[in-house]
Amino acid sequence: MPLVKFLRLKPDADSDIPLPRYMTSRSAGMDICAAVEKEVIIEHGEILLIPTGFAMAIPEGFEAQIRPRSGLAVKYGIGLINSPGTIDSDYRGEVMIPVINLGKRSYAIHRGDRIAQMIINRVYHAELEVTEQLDETDRNTGGFGHTGK
Repeated sequence: MPLVKFLRLKPDADSDIPLPRYMTSRSAGMDICAAVEKEVIIEHGEILLIPTGFAMAIPEGFEAQIRPRSGLAVKYGIGLINSPGTIDSDYRGEVMIPVINLGKRSYAIHRGDRIAQMIINRVYHAELEVTEQLDETDRNTGGFGHTGK
């Protein structure tokens, strides 16, 4: 099991903001909370970068994927512009969440709101090889929608 180390960037100012945590024993992702100073309104179609107040050290050979929370997406149209986002094991800056409002109304983000989830995954570096030909498959070069509706 990988050990992920968290660093509060403003420990005195952000001690009220929960660090990422699993909300149940079977949760795949850890919820991430907003470290905004005051309410932030995100308008329909707007993209905002929301601070979390923490940095982290992910072990080599792992990544963190940042994903939307399904409840925010379904109820309000709140998603992440680059979903899933990847945080590499050598990044040590503040984790920022790129939120987009795809809903019909403006949405308020409050201090401490759970705005995203984070999943830790193993990363494999592939061997790369240039070739003159690829093996054929049943699909072969069929593109989007090739296998049906």
